[in-house]
Amino acid sequence: MLLPPSILQGAGLGLRRSFLSEILQTPQTDVDFYEIAPENWITMGGKLGKQFRAMTEKNRFVCHGLSLSIGSTDLLDETLVRQIKAFMAAHSIEHYSEHLSYCSHNGHLYDLMPIPFTAEAVKHVAARIKRVQDILECKIAIENVSYYTFSGAEMSEIDFFNAVVNEADCDILLDVNNIYVNSVNHGYDAREFLNAMPVERITYAHIAGHFKETDDFLVDTHGAPIINPVWELLRHAYQHFGVFPTLLERDFNLPPLAELVAEVKQIKALQAEKK
Repeated sequence: MLLPPSILQGAGLGLRRSFLSEILQTPQTDVDFYEIAPENWITMGGKLGKQFRAMTEKNRFVCHGLSLSIGSTDLLDETLVRQIKAFMAAHSIEHYSEHLSYCSHNGHLYDLMPIPFTAEAVKHVAARIKRVQDILECKIAIENVSYYTFSGAEMSEIDFFNAVVNEADCDILLDVNNIYVNSVNHGYDAREFLNAMPVERITYAHIAGHFKETDDFLVDTHGAPIINPVWELLRHAYQHFGVFPTLLERDFNLPPLAELVAEVKQIKALQAEKK
């Protein structure tokens, strides 16, 4: 099955403030798009605000939310959604994504918590996604998340994920590393999980590194280079679905920019294999 046309193409990189000036001084021609968490930039002014404006005027960006808490039972933060909408319009950003999780319950939890895999949760989360889409006036992409325990399950993880995106009629941010981490931690076949995703809904993908606590317990840290089994899972995804835009996530233990761009080039090399 071929992917539908998308304005996003190629390989991307998560933008971090520590190398913002370097990118402005030396544009990275191997990076096709950048990703930012809008919460970190909406109120940014001064020098960093001007630098960010210079970046968005010359590069394609996507927004990846951190704190909307789409699965929470707290009231949806519609003020934040409207701020994100204005921010995206100001910088000509067309894509917004969030995690299929929650991070608040009568206050912020500062972590991404798993949602029970139940029919009730499907309806609850899908209704909140629809409301966000109504406010933004566009579809959003929902990311499959890593998790280490869960409070209830009437269905499998993939069935729950697909039920949410179908009920909400939203798009997908496919996180390849999260599939790999969960497959090790929870004992399922990563390729079977990936193959069951609806390709027509994929906006773009994430790939990242993780920490190996033990042979059967991995932690999704975004703080290390990508390991070969995760690269191979991405290669399988391209072979199975066709090439889709893919972004390198690195949040901690940041190496020199050149090392990150080398991993972006590795994404592009895998994409070129399929063309």
